[in-house]
Amino acid sequence: MEVNSIERGIVIDHIKAGCGQKLLKYLGLDTSPEMIALIMNATSGKHGRKDIIKIENITDIDLTALGLLDHSATVNVIKDGRIVEKIKLSLPEKVVNVIKCKNPRCVTSLEPSIPHIFHLVDAETEEYSCEYCDEIVTP
Repeated sequence: MEVNSIERGIVIDHIKAGCGQKLLKYLGLDTSPEMIALIMNATSGKHGRKDIIKIENITDIDLTALGLLDHSATVNVIKDGRIVEKIKLSLPEKVVNVIKCKNPRCVTSLEPSIPHIFHLVDAETEEYSCEYCDEIVTP
């Protein structure tokens, strides 16, 4: 199988195998008019299997959401056919409007215009706490 290189855009590499489609959908890229290549279950020396997403002509994505969904991924920014920046993701300390609070008594359930704000409470278990009601969630 051959997937051509891109001149300008981003490559999201080292995505957990089978999670590429979920990332595309969550980032809203599944409906993008730009050329996007999703490579699933590629061989990886580090991870055994991985997914890779190549996105042409888009260089601005939500790194906070991406870090929350798969903090083991890396983002390569491509310009003129070369990697100009390599971004190693990590679990974000704070996320806004990425996770939704499921507590029916939370103010975010009663007032839809209030942003859903969560703070990382345990990186090992990847648990986040709602800023308003302290509900613990694991995305």
